[in-house]
Amino acid sequence: MEDEKDIIVDICKYIYLNWISKAESQRDFASKCGVEESTVRRIKNIALGTSKTDYNMSLKTLIKICQKRQMTLEDFFGNINR
Repeated sequence: MEDEKDIIVDICKYIYLNWISKAESQRDFASKCGVEESTVRRIKNIALGTSKTDYNMSLKTLIKICQKRQMTLEDFFGNINR
């Protein structure tokens, strides 16, 4: 079984590679999803391995992002699961 930190990194990588990196800007992505831009930066930094801090994304944040992407949590985690 994967370590908790590895799962968080996988979640952040998926969000960053599939959505944030394709957005007009981090600010635009944050605004459209109803989350703080600092949250988007944290996700990006975890995904790219440039953050020295841990990040525990709230379920509320993940729900907001998935809803804006018209994806259920079940589908999201299905994509994360290898």
